[in-house]
Amino acid sequence: MSNSTARVSTDRPARYGKQLASHFSAKIDAHWDPETETGRCVFERENTRGTLDLSVEPNILLLNVEADPESIESVEHVVARHLVAFGKKDDLQVEFTRADGTPGLHFSVADLPPERR
Repeated sequence: MSNSTARVSTDRPARYGKQLASHFSAKIDAHWDPETETGRCVFERENTRGTLDLSVEPNILLLNVEADPESIESVEHVVARHLVAFGKKDDLQVEFTRADGTPGLHFSVADLPPERR
């Protein structure tokens, strides 16, 4: 398994964590615990298999992805694309770093399709 982490700066990390888990829960196993401000999303789709663990630190939404090497970029992309779209007014940016220190996916509002900006 491969791991990657992103620390997303925002003044509303719990709001975005809850929104992300809630949105994903319509199609996959996903939950958010408001008491601990943590969540988990389990992706089990064709090219997107892995888990996303969400947690909150002061002004940070922490994203931890674990997936097979062939799926990790796909999971990063799905997570980042949705989070950036939800937080476009706040200009959220997601930059993953793999466990070995190499850069993972970087996603910002500019990477959204024009109709979603």
